[in-house]
Amino acid sequence: MNIYNGSKRLEGLWVFPLLGVVAGILAGLLGIGGGLVLVAALIWLLPWYGIGEQQVVHAALASSLASIVLTGASSAWAHHRRGSVMWSTVAWMVPGLLLGGWLGSGLAVHLNGQVLRWVVAGYCFIAAAQMAWGGRGAKAASATTPPPAGLPMTGAGGVIGAISAVVGIGGGSMTVPLLVWRGVLPVRAVGTSSACGVAIAIGSALGYILHAPAGALPAHSIGYVYLPATIGVAVAAVIAAPYGTRLAHAISAQSLKRVFAVFMAVMGVSLLLSG
Repeated sequence: MNIYNGSKRLEGLWVFPLLGVVAGILAGLLGIGGGLVLVAALIWLLPWYGIGEQQVVHAALASSLASIVLTGASSAWAHHRRGSVMWSTVAWMVPGLLLGGWLGSGLAVHLNGQVLRWVVAGYCFIAAAQMAWGGRGAKAASATTPPPAGLPMTGAGGVIGAISAVVGIGGGSMTVPLLVWRGVLPVRAVGTSSACGVAIAIGSALGYILHAPAGALPAHSIGYVYLPATIGVAVAAVIAAPYGTRLAHAISAQSLKRVFAVFMAVMGVSLLLSG
């Protein structure tokens, strides 16, 4: 149902900066760019701004990913200043992340919106369980663990990028567990994930723009990216992200993993209920 019309739509744009504050804090805390929060919220909100039911999930995914470009960059910079970004690992993963994001978004634009909603929800539950109870066979986390590198990390980046594009996130729910499994401390995994999320967001957002059919969304959109949502969220998130980073460095490693798992489960339930 389209609640807002004409100027009333513009008056209601204040909600996007509020979402940005939440997304920014989560970006710094969990290294995810707040993507899952944004997807769930935007699926519910965007029909009020003239986005049709058939396009709303695609628009939510695309707008979330586009905002993560700035959100993730802000979070990554904050983590970099604290020395928790493994840039050599990021360099190995970026080619795969960019290509995977592009290909994943190309697939997503051809999927039914309801199918995408269930895919995102199911993914949330799987990732929550993996982070809460996974880790068997993982190396012991240590501050001296060398940064993971090599072509396997590039390949992993391709898979992470493709899945992230389909579910509208910055990939932290896969990158963080992967790095933790490789023996990286969770706080360093979160920082590195933030940087990786920028590459995912760039490749995916471009895909949702260029793969989208002509006139996919109403005015103020580029492809499937709804600009008022993207800009409002991104600007506020950039301001809020450093506060999440401070929390990440203040919380114990085990607590950080628990927060991550609970967050993912809550988002999965939210998406199922909104369907």
